[in-house]
Amino acid sequence: MNDKTEASALSSDATEVRRQKLKLLREQIGDVYPAHFHRTMTNAELAAKYEGLEPDTETGDVVTVAGRVYSSRNSGMFMDIHDASAKIQIFSHKDVTSEEARALLPMIDIGDIIGVTGVVRRTKRGELTINAQQITMLTKSLLPMPEKWHGLSDIELRYRKRHLDIMTNEESKLRFQQRSRIVSGIRRFMENDGFMEVETPMLHSVYGGATAEPFKTHHNTLKLDMYLRIAPELFLKRTLVSGLTDKVFEINRNFRNEGVSTRHNPEFTMMECYWAYADYEDIMDLVERLFSTLAMSIHGSTEFAFGDKQISFKGPFRRVPMPDAVKEATGIDFLAIKTDEEARAASKAAGFAVEKDATWGECLAFIFEEKVEGTLIQPAHVTHFPKDISPFAKEVPGEPRLVERFETYCNAWELGNAFSELNDPEEQRARMVEQLEQAHARGEKEKQLDEEFLDAIDQGMPPAGGLGIGVDRLIMLLTNSPSIRDIILFPARRNKAD
Repeated sequence: MNDKTEASALSSDATEVRRQKLKLLREQIGDVYPAHFHRTMTNAELAAKYEGLEPDTETGDVVTVAGRVYSSRNSGMFMDIHDASAKIQIFSHKDVTSEEARALLPMIDIGDIIGVTGVVRRTKRGELTINAQQITMLTKSLLPMPEKWHGLSDIELRYRKRHLDIMTNEESKLRFQQRSRIVSGIRRFMENDGFMEVETPMLHSVYGGATAEPFKTHHNTLKLDMYLRIAPELFLKRTLVSGLTDKVFEINRNFRNEGVSTRHNPEFTMMECYWAYADYEDIMDLVERLFSTLAMSIHGSTEFAFGDKQISFKGPFRRVPMPDAVKEATGIDFLAIKTDEEARAASKAAGFAVEKDATWGECLAFIFEEKVEGTLIQPAHVTHFPKDISPFAKEVPGEPRLVERFETYCNAWELGNAFSELNDPEEQRARMVEQLEQAHARGEKEKQLDEEFLDAIDQGMPPAGGLGIGVDRLIMLLTNSPSIRDIILFPARRNKAD
């Protein structure tokens, strides 16, 4: 019998023993999965209330707690139970525990969920403990838990069985608690800054707002092919047109039918916002304030570790125009280059394999990605993007090939993308038509113009700054997580049989 077969057999045997105990419990106590159980406090609340209790002291206070059994010693005389907040030790003995409760002890396995009523004391060794008077079986676990102290060593199994990962890995549990705090912190920050949260559709009849491959579905009642949201941009801008609010945001789930990597998941979380009568420089300030606020809430400082690096979210961040960054890294002065042909020739002469029909702006962006992006470890705003790759941003005054756009980078990752939003309806239509023609040339025949959005822009949208932040990557940074799958509870993965 090989190791895997032996492990499987042991697991099967352990499961059968638990099923036999479940059968006995049903005969003995009836309902093993009761619908109601009322505890008087969580384990963390208990620890806080009795923090000052001296060793070898009994309070006389009777409390009721509940949790999953993580360890059992001396035939169940001592057990540790964990709820979502903390652990507490349970002591069962004939001097304090009812005969009925003691009869349950042989039936309790690691992983079972129990309720305990008893008196609070602190042991001579200083362990906060409940002297159990009554024990209630709340859930009989039919599967053995992974070994608590080693957790799940198989990384893929951790992602596939996240419930076991969190049960046995305090770091993983903390990471998801921090994720919740970060998302809540973003919402509070935006609301405190005067932004109104709205919800926009996740099913779109016309996909747009970003250049990406969509997920396709079908609406049976409407007899209409639809697409999962790539971005909420075009709907959020309509709220500015409507006058509902001058500052709007949405924390949204987006779906892009593209690759999976340590930084990409096909469904991901973004915070997108639009601010009327602001521009991209106002948005830079907003990003810096938001990032520093989140770092303080998680770390108590604007400085924190990511791997072997120390990251500082203390503003102001470095601000560098893309042409300047490329010139500094390569010596190529794109602002002195006038034509697409010259840009391609200069790029190839410097050793960059640009596409044969690449435009001036595409050459600039390609070299930036190749030579500069990987060097941006501390947070920086890269500004003045090429108009060629930025169809929704306003031109930089005096330099029509560049637009008022920035991306925020940290740890060589793009964390945010922002524009001074285009609101000239004729220019907007012209750029979207050009973008559509390029998509059709690439074979994306289903892509269409969003005429409803263009109609709204014709009505008149105020000048505005817009921003999209990749929440998952931001959480990766703030929680020192090297893979996006570490901070998504249930990441996309292949079927088990594949």
